[in-house]
Amino acid sequence: MDTNAKIDALQLMLTDLRTRNESVRHKAAFRGCQPEFQSLVTDLITQLETELQKQKENIRQIN
Repeated sequence: MDTNAKIDALQLMLTDLRTRNESVRHKAAFRGCQPEFQSLVTDLITQLETELQKQKENIRQIN
């Protein structure tokens, strides 16, 4: 996968995770798993931010 395309994909995914999707959050609250849901979202954001930083560093090393 092209590195720039991977960076774009990571940034889009992070934007999506950071956007409050109320219908999904309501489902989590209804099922009684809101804290677990939020914990997973936070973990995913952290993982994606780490991967995004790695990809940006790779580009800097190439250039």
